[in-house]
Amino acid sequence: MAAQFTEENVQELKFRLEDATIKCSERCLYQSAKWAAEMLDAIVPIDQYDTDPESPMDIPDTPSTRPNPYLRTQDPVEASLEAQESYKYLLAKSYFDTREYDRCAAVFLPPTIPPVALSTSSPNQKKRQSLTPQKGKSKSSLYAAGKDGNVSRNPYPRLSQKSLFLALYSKYLAGEKRKDEETEMVLGPADGGATVNRELPDLARGLEGWLTERREKGMEDRNQGWLEYLYGVILLKGRNEEEAKKWLIRSVHLNPFHWGAWQELNDLLSSTEDLKQVVDLLPQNIMTLLFHVYCSQELYQATEDTYQALSELETIFPNSAFLMTQRALLYYHSKDFEEASRIFTEILIASPHRLDSLDHYSNILYVMGARPQLAFVAQVATATDKFRPETCCVVGNYYSLKSEHEKAVMYFRRALTLDRNFLSAWTLMGHEYIEMKNTHAAIESYRRAVDVNRKDYRAWYGLGQAYEVLDMSFYALFYYQRAAALRPYDPKMWQAVGSCYAKMGRVPQSIKALKRALVAGSYYAEDPSQLGGSGRKILDPETLHQIATLYERLGDDEEAAAYMELTLQQESGQMPVEEDASSDNENDDDQSDAGAQKSSRRARQSSTYNQNDDDDDSWHGTGPTVTTSKARLWLARWALRNGDLERADQLAGELCQDGVEVEEAKALMRDVRARREGDE
Repeated sequence: MAAQFTEENVQELKFRLEDATIKCSERCLYQSAKWAAEMLDAIVPIDQYDTDPESPMDIPDTPSTRPNPYLRTQDPVEASLEAQESYKYLLAKSYFDTREYDRCAAVFLPPTIPPVALSTSSPNQKKRQSLTPQKGKSKSSLYAAGKDGNVSRNPYPRLSQKSLFLALYSKYLAGEKRKDEETEMVLGPADGGATVNRELPDLARGLEGWLTERREKGMEDRNQGWLEYLYGVILLKGRNEEEAKKWLIRSVHLNPFHWGAWQELNDLLSSTEDLKQVVDLLPQNIMTLLFHVYCSQELYQATEDTYQALSELETIFPNSAFLMTQRALLYYHSKDFEEASRIFTEILIASPHRLDSLDHYSNILYVMGARPQLAFVAQVATATDKFRPETCCVVGNYYSLKSEHEKAVMYFRRALTLDRNFLSAWTLMGHEYIEMKNTHAAIESYRRAVDVNRKDYRAWYGLGQAYEVLDMSFYALFYYQRAAALRPYDPKMWQAVGSCYAKMGRVPQSIKALKRALVAGSYYAEDPSQLGGSGRKILDPETLHQIATLYERLGDDEEAAAYMELTLQQESGQMPVEEDASSDNENDDDQSDAGAQKSSRRARQSSTYNQNDDDDDSWHGTGPTVTTSKARLWLARWALRNGDLERADQLAGELCQDGVEVEEAKALMRDVRARREGDE
């Protein structure tokens, strides 16, 4: 793509991003304006090949660049309306900037009675409670009132789209502000997460009427995309997701450089299948590529195609902190914490006051156990803005690493007080409640995290853990399976699924799940280059031992012995992993079973390996561990039962050297000597 970008293309991209920055700022969409401005600043400079940039001859007396053609309003009718409303617009925007949202909306729209509940027994209370239907319904009850003839009527006066958007957006934010004021404290006695924005029904009906009128007059192509975006957001708040997706796609076609619309569209995608379906409906431009990379990261798709697309974008935006963050998060999802930490460190050095995604950096440092670095990041964030949700999460992670879980919960609550939809805080607070043995509070925290983002596998996994603590294996299994569906190449997810199946007595399913865990582990082990794998070529001894014990429960001692042999071989690392991993197919349980059984028998038949192989490879085994010693003890007893006294004696001697189960090993050696004396 970078090779196809000429100087003219780069100039047009600059014009587009400049236009998006100014128009988002005019409409008070400050986060989208910030994103567009940062991308504009990060774009490759057109004059980067100047011979002598310090030469005074290169500085023109007057600007040489042509004016941005996208800044002026193309529609003459809209331009005339905007000119007539210019003074009023400045007044309304000043009210918006001082957070007087109702006053801002009243500049352009007829004033209404403030929607304040005078009593808890209001006659409209029942109607308001029905404004948030369950997910999955194609038509929300929010719009049930629109079945009469009033839906298609436009209730708004003749305004420019710019002024109408600001007025309606102000009403929406006024409703959100009142909703937050009515909401109880985080996880308080009455905090059920059911408080609604009471402005949504009127906004939805009004926008539907305005858009319907434009369509009937054949003026759809003259829309600017801002009101379509707002309508999509309101539909999404009402759980009418299919309609919301349709209008957000319409918005990005009309206004492709508005990043906020792309983010809302991303929230509607729950899987890679959803992403594939929606990609064909999107405009074919650089924003779609940025969206695809962003969604792939959000869906934990650290694939070669994602990295390649990201590299192409980095050639166009070489200094983009946003793209660097996406790369760091991809490494984080691939468990390459060192590389992810290195990139975040570069971002922090380049922009020490940038707090965006700093909560993810603190998660990485927490996993790495880097307490001094985490303390430094917490100090930097606190010095910048102590009342940002990201800062509260960083400080909370620091206290969690110090095992001060009560203080950690306090900071996560503070983050949620600042932003109820801040995903990291809900998930991390759930982790802390698990540590504090407050299972019910943990479950509620994880549920709220899932409500915010259904793609957060950590919240699904946390729910599984919480229900497993409560010995509710059926519930735990359901949530573990949701987590495994989001992270199919994470062995930890499949180990949890296998553990639940084993507790439920479903041993064959447990074995299949644990074999999937082996395959998932080898996925990261075999491609350590750019996917962020660890380069480890051994299988997980604990998983192998669990499979062996499950086969023993089934009475299949041959397979149990084969997997015990595999467990033992991980000590030295002399295991043909390439053959074993390739024989398993994670998409086919039958093939996975056959491949794993074949590899286990092959390992059983050849217990001696070429010692020189270890010199050729840069990897080593685990060394003696408690798990491998358990496998050695099992194999020694099994050899003794089968009359293989030489093998039993050898394994018992190795157990004595390991220092694990020494007394059992000595008893085995005595049994071997007694049998030998009896044979003589």
